[in-house]
Amino acid sequence: MSCNALMAAILTEAARLRQMRAMCRHTLTDADPEDADARACLAAYYAELARLFDTGFDVGRSRDLEARDMRPPRGAFLIARGTEGAAAGCVGLKGTGGPEAEIKRLWVAPGARGAGLARALMAAAEDRARDMGITVLRLDTNRVLTGAIALYRATGWSEIPAYNDEPYAHHWFEKRL
Repeated sequence: MSCNALMAAILTEAARLRQMRAMCRHTLTDADPEDADARACLAAYYAELARLFDTGFDVGRSRDLEARDMRPPRGAFLIARGTEGAAAGCVGLKGTGGPEAEIKRLWVAPGARGAGLARALMAAAEDRARDMGITVLRLDTNRVLTGAIALYRATGWSEIPAYNDEPYAHHWFEKRL
């Protein structure tokens, strides 16, 4: 095995271990996208985007999602909870009722970052999509979210041309399941 192949295998195993560690400290639960914990996660996410984006962030200008698209049987909304039960992250699976869906609003609380929780949320969303018969996932993201972009690339997402007119997006990704 070459040195590069060995390093890649070690990095892959390290990522898998971080994800397992995050899962030991957090429980992923299905939630209604309009319940109090979901709204709290989304409010924290939107506030963070407003601080990070050069132009700020106004959810009213964004291609915001409709809650019905993130409820079974069309989609899902997942919340990560710490051992004390507090919400520590979320991700939405916005379905269309067909074979394609969109990942929306992946967010992890600052105090829970670095342990693989975002990766675990994405893996769970992909599993839910497979269970629903979804074969293609897409997402868009802003250029300042470099950690998210790195995560998508590291977990098999491919950059594609723009598939929507999201005003805050600079990168678009797709993953075939």
